[in-house]
Order: sequence, then C-alpha cells, then structure tokens
Amino acid sequence: MTDPFASDGAKAPPKPFTVEEGRRQVRSFVLRQGRFTPAQQRAFDELWPRFGIDYQGSARDYDAVFGRDAKRVLEIGFGNGEALRFAAQHDKDRDLIGIEVHAPGVGRLLNALAEDGSDHVRLYHHDAVEVLNNEVADGSLDEVRIYFPDPWHKKRHNKRRLVQPAFADLLVRKLARNGRLHLATDWQDYAEQMWDVLDATGGLANRAGPRGSVPRPDWRPQTHFETRGQKLGHGVWDLLYDKNRE
Repeated sequence: MTDPFASDGAKAPPKPFTVEEGRRQVRSFVLRQGRFTPAQQRAFDELWPRFGIDYQGSARDYDAVFGRDAKRVLEIGFGNGEALRFAAQHDKDRDLIGIEVHAPGVGRLLNALAEDGSDHVRLYHHDAVEVLNNEVADGSLDEVRIYFPDPWHKKRHNKRRLVQPAFADLLVRKLARNGRLHLATDWQDYAEQMWDVLDATGGLANRAGPRGSVPRPDWRPQTHFETRGQKLGHGVWDLLYDKNRE
C-alpha cells in the first residue's frame, strides 16, 4: 500500500503509544489509516499550518497558539471530527484542541474547519498520552472529552483500553479546578470499566453518583452510528466527572 505521508509536505504518522505490563509493552491503539483521499492529502498540505499543531515534546504556550487567553477543551480521539466540529460551531468562547492518530479523520476535519472558519480549533495528529504528558500544563484544561474510544471488546484485549488508572490520574492532573471529564461509550462492559477506574480515582466526582450516567448532554451531538445502534436496542452511556476543588 502506498504511504499517504510519503509525499512532500505531508506529516509522518506517529509511533504507536505503548503502556507497560510488567516488562512487556502493550499497544493502546493500532493505526488504521484507511483510504487517504486526495482532498485529505491537500488538507494536510494546505490547512495544517492554519489548524495543526506539530508535536514538539515540550510545554506548549497555547495562549500564543490561539492568540488569546481562553478556557480550553480537549477531545481525545475525535475520529472523523463530527463532535469537535459541532462544538466549534456552538462554543466560540473556548479554545478547542483535538487529538487523533487516524490520518483520514484528521484530513476530513481540517477541511470542515476551513469551511466553517473555526479558527479557535487546533489539531494534533499524534498520541494523546504523549501530548498530555509533554505539552499540556497541569491544571490547564477546562474540560476533557473522550467519545466512543476503542472498546477492545475481546477480554484478552481489555488491557489495551485507554481508560486505565494511570491515565485517569494523568487527566486529573491536567484538569483545572472545577474542570470536567466527559466520556461516552456504547459498550456496557467498557462503561463498567470506566466506573471501576474513575469512581476510584482521587480528585474526581461522578456527577450522577457512583456508577451513574447522565442523558446525552446537548453539547455532544448524536452520531449516525449511535442513532442506528439505538434503533437496534444498543445502549449508550455518558459519564460526567467533575474535578474536586483543591
């Protein structure tokens, strides 16, 4: 298969993030680049300087990046960008940061942001954990959103899931006082794991009470796949956590 990043001006795909399991490293995601269209390639070539942030591995001055001092929302794993685009259209007072490793999704959202003129959005095409650890200052995020992360539904793969105790502790560090964590999943087993991890994480309080969920908030759009799944009787769980006052 031809590498879509091989042309001049395109970005090299990031190395997969790994988590430690004893002495063995376990991938938390697999790069599934899919079909990379010419329009998505042009988006990287032409729009990345406007909306993209190149990972540098050191603390980032986001006030300088956005040209203003505003609260910030981070969406991890934005997929095709449907929710992030919706947020950009309806939440212009806050700066929005998206992180995604799937190149076609990044390219698609770049084109959508340009069409909308959403200059208060910036995107990373990189591993979220590395960005959080190395570029995002502690206490600097007003909200973190994780919508429909890979469920790794086979039991032997559950260890690859993103929501683990160490990751939850990292999110708490990055949230500002009174910051909010919003997760959504359509896998009940993953919702159970999220409750196991997050209800036990110091500094977080489940807004709906222990092992509780809330109706879909109006700031998260209902996706086409979600609508189809609900018609088939599938459940969706929205979990809201507030960072306790310090």
